[in-house]
This record gives sequence, C-alpha cells and structure tokens, in this order.
Amino acid sequence: MRVLGIETSCDETGVAVVEDGCRILASRVLSQVDIHEPFGGVVPEIASRAHVEVITRLLERTLDDVRGSPAPAPRRPEAPVDAVAAVHRPGLVGSLLVGLTAAKSLAWAWGVPFVGVDHVHAHIYAAFLRDTPPFELPVVEDAFPAISLIVSGGHTSLYRSDAWMEHRLLGSTTDDAAGEAFDKAAAILGLGYPGGPAIARAARDGNPGAIGFPRTLLEPASLDFSFSGIKTAVLYHVKGQNARRGAPIRAGVRIADVAASFESAVVDVLVEKLRRALRREGLRRAIVGGGVAANRTLRARLERLAKEEGLELLCPDIALCTDNGAMVAGAGYQVLRAAGPGDLSLDVSCMATG
Repeated sequence: MRVLGIETSCDETGVAVVEDGCRILASRVLSQVDIHEPFGGVVPEIASRAHVEVITRLLERTLDDVRGSPAPAPRRPEAPVDAVAAVHRPGLVGSLLVGLTAAKSLAWAWGVPFVGVDHVHAHIYAAFLRDTPPFELPVVEDAFPAISLIVSGGHTSLYRSDAWMEHRLLGSTTDDAAGEAFDKAAAILGLGYPGGPAIARAARDGNPGAIGFPRTLLEPASLDFSFSGIKTAVLYHVKGQNARRGAPIRAGVRIADVAASFESAVVDVLVEKLRRALRREGLRRAIVGGGVAANRTLRARLERLAKEEGLELLCPDIALCTDNGAMVAGAGYQVLRAAGPGDLSLDVSCMATG
C-alpha cells in the first residue's frame, strides 16, 4: 500500500510517498528558513501563505518521482497512491489548513481513503524509517512499550508509547520548548536563525564546562521541563545582570564557550528526564524524535545513556528529524490499519494530544 503524506504544521512543506509503512518511494521538503530569518522566528501568516504558494508544485514533483520509480503500481489504476494522510494537529492553524485541505481534496478526487495524523505521533514514527538506500527498515510489531521523547521548536514532551497511535503524556515543558530555547539563546549571542544549528556550529570550538549554566530539573520526581531559566542565565552572562536583549555583548565573553555550555546544559536535562521516565515506567526502550534530535551532542549522550542503562535506543536519521512528509505517510499507514479511513469533515487543532 502506497500512502501520500503531507506535512504543513509549521514552516516546512513536506510531501512524501511511503509504501507499506516503511519504504520511502519519494520525499521532498521545502523549508521556509530564508523567509522567516529576518524576523528571528516563524511568522504564522507568512508561513501559511508560503505553503499555499508551493504545495501544488511540490505534490506534482513528488508524484513524478514515484512514477519514475520501479515500485509496483497502486491497486487503483486511476490514482497514483492508495491513500492520503495529512497532519491535522498540533501546529499553526493556518499552515495545518493548507495541507489538510490539499489531502482531503486529493483523496476525494482519486476516490482513496483519507486519514488525519497527529504531528507528534508522526515524529515518533520517524524513528522507524530510513532516509538512505534502500530507504526501508521493516516495521517492528513489538516496538512497544517504549518511552518517547519529542524535542523540537514547538514541543518538548515525554510519552509512554504502547502502540503506534497510543501515546500517553508523562511530562512536557512548562515554558519554552528546547528548540525555542536554542533559538532565543542564538539570538542573544548574535548567531542567527534557526538557533539549533547555529548553536551547534559555535559549540564545536567551545568548552562545555566553561560556564555552569543551571540544569532545571524541577521536583525530584517531575518529568516536566523548564528552559526559561537557562535562557535568562545566558542573557545575564553575555550582557550583564538585568541587561536588555539589545545591549552589547560584554568584553571578554567567548561565544563558543557560551554556546557549548548552553548546549551541554540543555542536553543534560533532556537525558536526565528521559532516564527518569524509563526508570519510573520500568521500560528498556527509548524513542527520540523532533528537530532537536538531530543535535549530535544530544545523540552522543543518548547513546551513552543506552550503554549505561542497557537500553534499546531508536532515533531517526538526521534528515528525518525535522518535519517531513515521510513520517506522516508512515504514521498514516498505521492509522489506516488500526482505525480505517478518516472522515473528510476532520478539522485542524493547534493543541497536542494528551
């Protein structure tokens, strides 16, 4: 079964076709980073308009890629795919509407099933896909239960995952998401947008132990996150106590050390919270997804945690960490198997499940 997946929850337009939930036949992503960079973050109205401008062309090119592949034909000759899936929550409402409307229209026109997919569930599913030839990893039926950590610009959450679409929220951020904290810290340091890659590049030449930024772990049993304190600590260290964002960077501040120390502190919190969740739930498998999962320092620390605790760790390929259509198509395949076709009356929601 071929499923067309459409992802437009924020500022990336992603379209992909995945076969049987695991083989990526085609995947294309258009980023809006250049559009939003002057504003230092995503502007919702601009993001939704940009999706409208490119989605038809991206769909056409992705389907052309599939027609040129050696895969067998879909079961319905009049349609290039067997089903269509799109993210309908959570995300920016205007952006979500663009992808959801396109998916419904195509499913209706082709006479194939339509399903809505939760964006967070799709990030979890990305760990079961591969972005390099032969583009497939057999989907493991006994992949659960597991603890799933989703960490991105909009989400920092821990879930107990008991099935492909059954994820119970254990903890989430009380203020900034980790990716948002990266963006704000990068802005303070003058490193540009997006903050995650900018901080990571600067941190390569820095000492992660140079500055003792706070590791906010909240209560001893808490699985929630808080990153507003470290953002403020970076501001005060770089520009002085009670300084404003527009103030100049103090003399003698080494940006690389600040970036490395900030990155290390955020990673420490993420890893410790994941450790807590695994121990509390008595589980030995961890799934990590979201854009910040591409951070190499985080991945190295997660691998160390897996060795120390004897865990099975599942992370997406780097290219599949950020928003993409392949994770939506793969998750959509599982939704179809578990619940059947969705209703064309399905609406969007900015709220996450749980």
